[in-house]
Amino acid sequence: MQSQTLKENKDFRRLYYRGESRASDCLVTYAMKRRGRGCRYGITTSKKIGNAVKRNRARRVIRAAFQQMEGRIDGSWDFVFVARGKTGEVKMQRVLHQMEKHMKALGVINECSQPSD
Repeated sequence: MQSQTLKENKDFRRLYYRGESRASDCLVTYAMKRRGRGCRYGITTSKKIGNAVKRNRARRVIRAAFQQMEGRIDGSWDFVFVARGKTGEVKMQRVLHQMEKHMKALGVINECSQPSD
């Protein structure tokens, strides 16, 4: 199932205040279980990341990592991913690894679930 993107400010604020979060040097993940079907996600990058080229690269890297994780998500969730300073400078595989650790810690994916190819 294709995930949808979060666009409303109220959805982002709801996750910031009521969702659970995990942080690492490249990524901050907010997650919250929701009613309904499918997953929704949003990505934020502040001007602290750098110029528009760096912010766009950070968004592309996070989006690509999430698309690889998408098939392993159990249930319906909302996510907000916040880019950090290193996000635009590292490879997508590192962001994917950190995202996977965050999702396991939040209970979004099972430890034993294998990536789907």
